[in-house]
Amino acid sequence: MRTISTILTTLMITASQALAAGGAVESEGIGILTACFIGFGAMIVLFQFIPGLLLIAGMLKGLLSLGHKDAPETATNK
Repeated sequence: MRTISTILTTLMITASQALAAGGAVESEGIGILTACFIGFGAMIVLFQFIPGLLLIAGMLKGLLSLGHKDAPETATNK
């Protein structure tokens, strides 16, 4: 059991060094999948930003408008 543990530890250390070495294949720039992922994230932010702006505009309109027009007429308002 100790031998197997030692062998596996040695292989994991060697494999991690080999993966960190870089290799012969060097890619330039970002790939198409990465660009699509970033674009999808930007679309999500944009589609959440537009309703947020509309909501803030509605709240500001309600806060800044005069409340006298929408108030129901009662005996004290006449």
